[in-house]
Amino acid sequence: MTTIQRTALIDAPLEVVWEVLSDFASISTWAGFVDHACLLNERTEGIGMARRIQTGRTTIVETVTSWEPAVAYSYEITGLPPVIKSVTNTWRLGASGDATMVWLTTEIEAGPRPPQKAIAKAVGRKLGQSSDEMLAGLSAYLKANAE
Repeated sequence: MTTIQRTALIDAPLEVVWEVLSDFASISTWAGFVDHACLLNERTEGIGMARRIQTGRTTIVETVTSWEPAVAYSYEITGLPPVIKSVTNTWRLGASGDATMVWLTTEIEAGPRPPQKAIAKAVGRKLGQSSDEMLAGLSAYLKANAE
């Protein structure tokens, strides 16, 4: 398994950061590379909530697999090339004075053989760039919409 972790200190209270992150369908408002997102079921929070994301010609589905309000959540990403067995993103928050430390961890499983591990590392580099973009977009969105 390949694990990529990115962090950011966001100048906003934890509750405000959680409010934005937990509004699962609104990712396109702060993640610049997401063209469109919508919920796929009636759940608006918690395990089982799912969204469809359109990025250019790519469509993926993200389904929440763990949910700890105002602390963390994880989601499995499906719709990636079949050489990738699984991808999971985990967002974790921690208060840091008036700011919030945000960790975004991506776990990629492609298989145990060397070529599969190489694929996982290559995908990890790309998803790491996406993580950097999401954290920067979240920070910029919260700064622009500060009360």
